[in-house]
Amino acid sequence: MSISFTLNGDAVTADVDPEKPLLWVIREDFQLTGTKFGCGIAACGACTVHVDGIAMRTCVLPVEAVAERNVRTIEDLDIDGTSNPLQTAWLEHQVPQCGYCQSGMIMAAEALLQEIPNPTDEDINAAMTNICRCGTYDRVRNAIHTAAKARQGG
Repeated sequence: MSISFTLNGDAVTADVDPEKPLLWVIREDFQLTGTKFGCGIAACGACTVHVDGIAMRTCVLPVEAVAERNVRTIEDLDIDGTSNPLQTAWLEHQVPQCGYCQSGMIMAAEALLQEIPNPTDEDINAAMTNICRCGTYDRVRNAIHTAAKARQGG
């Protein structure tokens, strides 16, 4: 079956089983490997992308659920590697250790900042439910605050 949607600003069509998880369509059919497989039950968040601006876990999301919708992956977040304040803050605060969960973490944080431009610690704790085996949660929180300030010009 053909499922059409927008992927990182481009109209695409996937000729796949409509029940195939979006994660595998992104990775296998479109060769965008920044989105990671973690748990397969939507618990860890390594597979987080944006669907119509909302952070969603894609390991259990059938591709048919994104028909005619906009999907944005980590590959589209910052084309030149320097202009996204969130990614800059991530590096400044040395958030990644092993790095495996980071694309999902960053996509979840980006969705939070789009919804709440100046989040409190409580906002961050509520929104950032991704799992990091390395335990860099304090660094994540600090990076989100730094990015929020940078986006507000301060």
